[in-house]
Amino acid sequence: MLVSYRWLSEYVDLTGITAKELAERITKSGIEVERVEALNRGMKGVVIGHVLECEPHPNADKLRKCLVDLGEGEPVQIICGAPNVAKGQNVAVAKVGAVLPGHFKIKRAKLRGEESNGMICSLQELGIETKVVPKEYADGIFVFPSDAPVGADALEWLGLHDEVLELSLTPNRADCLSMIGVAYEVAAILGRAVKLPEAAVKENDEMIHDYISVRVEAPEDNPLYAGRVVKNVRIGPSPLWMQARLMAAGIRPHNNVVDITNYILLEYGQPLHAFDYDRLGSREIVVRRAKEGETIVTLDDVERKLTDNHLVITNGREPVALAGVMGGANSEVRDDTKTVFIEAAYFASPVIRQAVKDHGLRSEASTRFEKGIDPARTKEALERAAALMAEYAGGEVVGGIVEASTWKEEPVVVTVTLERINGVLGTAMSKEEVAAILANLQFPFTEDNGTFTVHVPSRRRDIVIEEDIIEEVARLYGYDHLPATLPVAEAKPGGLTPYQAKRRRVRRYLEGAGLFQAITYSLTSPDKAARFALETAEPIRLALPMSEERSVLRQSLIPHLLEAASYNRARQVENVALYEIGSVYLSRGENVQPAENERLAGVITGLWHAHLWQGEKKAADFYVAKGVLDGLFDLLGLSDRISYCPAKRADLHPGRTAEIALDGTVIGFVGQLHPAVQKEYDLKETYVFELALAELLNAESEAVRYEPIPRFPSVVRDIALVVDENVEAGALKQVIEEAGKPLLKDVALFDVYEGDRLPAGKKSLAFSLRYYDPERTLTDEEVTAVHERVLAAVEEQFGAVLRG
Repeated sequence: MLVSYRWLSEYVDLTGITAKELAERITKSGIEVERVEALNRGMKGVVIGHVLECEPHPNADKLRKCLVDLGEGEPVQIICGAPNVAKGQNVAVAKVGAVLPGHFKIKRAKLRGEESNGMICSLQELGIETKVVPKEYADGIFVFPSDAPVGADALEWLGLHDEVLELSLTPNRADCLSMIGVAYEVAAILGRAVKLPEAAVKENDEMIHDYISVRVEAPEDNPLYAGRVVKNVRIGPSPLWMQARLMAAGIRPHNNVVDITNYILLEYGQPLHAFDYDRLGSREIVVRRAKEGETIVTLDDVERKLTDNHLVITNGREPVALAGVMGGANSEVRDDTKTVFIEAAYFASPVIRQAVKDHGLRSEASTRFEKGIDPARTKEALERAAALMAEYAGGEVVGGIVEASTWKEEPVVVTVTLERINGVLGTAMSKEEVAAILANLQFPFTEDNGTFTVHVPSRRRDIVIEEDIIEEVARLYGYDHLPATLPVAEAKPGGLTPYQAKRRRVRRYLEGAGLFQAITYSLTSPDKAARFALETAEPIRLALPMSEERSVLRQSLIPHLLEAASYNRARQVENVALYEIGSVYLSRGENVQPAENERLAGVITGLWHAHLWQGEKKAADFYVAKGVLDGLFDLLGLSDRISYCPAKRADLHPGRTAEIALDGTVIGFVGQLHPAVQKEYDLKETYVFELALAELLNAESEAVRYEPIPRFPSVVRDIALVVDENVEAGALKQVIEEAGKPLLKDVALFDVYEGDRLPAGKKSLAFSLRYYDPERTLTDEEVTAVHERVLAAVEEQFGAVLRG
């Protein structure tokens, strides 16, 4: 909201307070003033001149040689390039020595051989934005009314000796979207009175009901509709002071009738619309919902298709305005308009908001209807507009107001105690202090033994509960006057939860192992959403996706990690090792919050390490990926509870994939991409893994226990066992460990052989077994006895025999 300081001073006495001081006071009271702008921008030396003569420049087709009276004796010659300059005009002239915006100084000059003693100015050259300059002067100089005195200060006549305060209003303060609303606010801050404008209307002997009637068929959307008829108007420019105020507020002047409606919009916050009565096409106004497929050509000459979500003003047959948003071209005020019908209405916010959204037509009027206006001032604003049209458009106001209303003012009464106010604010205000603040706000109230019953005026629709009253008291009392106290509480240092601490350890381990962290989108495409997922569910789709590629929530982290690896490889980064910790989303049915589960995933491709000086290279393979995970499980103290089981999963290599189980429950997988998938992503041999991180980190693990280095020697024996080719080494190792307890401490697989020296369907698994007792030296007989027990166990369970 742009607020003219000089205009505001007509409603509130601002004596003794500058615009900047006022801005500071308003900001401290809770409404931010973003800036204070001086409209004259440091200009000086600009006066009103009268063009005595105007003739073509002898040496330039587009220039004019003008003789201008500046009211200072001898007229001066000025060369002007404006296409609309003409003899007899009153124009703005920057004299020699004048300063224009940007510290541009005017000097005597010769233009194409002719002397120029000053500059005839356009409004843009005086610092006014092109978008608010009247259209007839947009490409040329501004022409003052004929009664403008020659030699007078042009900036004064243009209202440029003024300052504008730009208020940054929050949605709840719609009351300050008008000059009167701001006046009430400023009066409350300064403790001064508000002087409201007079709206005395002189009517003729006719009655409005002979001209027009009103019917509202959608009273829930339009509780109040009122109108007046003004006849015999003369369309022309509005008074210069009114144009200046409109331009200062960012509104382009048009003509006296339209400018008056815009002026009332700024003054009262009440949008009005002026119809050409003779172009309405009937003597009836009907307000209704639009019919499906109905159209209207609005004032911007665009045909708009309507639906039954839109409210329209009609002549009983066809729409003549999109209610609260924009009028129709078929009834607009034109130069030949003689009779005007002025509409003032209260429209419900939702229906206006819907029309604005559907048609992209946000305007000053629709903004106020969307945020809510004061219906108690609707007819007051109508009266003021009619009076101004009679005064400045030469019209006659037809007697009476035509009205259709179901609106009933429902008083808002809020009760709050002095104890509650002081308790919330931490103050010690007296009843008299609170009463003075409510009086300054012009809130009618009664007080009984410290209990205030406040009758909230209709202009303050944001006040509904006692906390709102407390806030009003606080901001008028002064936020900087509220006592400041430190909270009394035991200070505790912050820290990570056990889960967060473990997750941080996981990140540090993976980065130390050589993987880089990646962060990818949670949104993906429907065909990728469930690929590689540990568990799947119905895809969760966005209501308004940016694109099909980002239309559903992911159920696995791997697809986007593969895209990242492919992106790197396309840019000659062949060796990629990435991990991500992120959420996946699983639907649990309609109208139920989806499950958000945390996952750990990784992708490894290319060389795992390369020692060029030693001539060593190690390509990523299944055991590299598995080794990274083994180290992680060891870090978390879960190694003895983790098991790997061969598995077949979609999009993974059928012979190089394993599911990972924790205490027998599958929590993830590790494996090579299927060759077809590697080709799809343009990758070489690539390995991936994904784990249910929450299950992993929430698993209880025993504290790390350190054991002393054995003082007694251990005994190592190797065995090569021939078993069926479908026997798993892990299962065989588990049986060996169980059979060798308690002397058998370590079992390690060091060789697997399948070949011609073995019978068909057989393989050889070689293990290294280490026996020791931390308390004594083992005898050969003791080791042999345990070793024989191990061999007997594997033979019994797997039919294993020692390889000869």
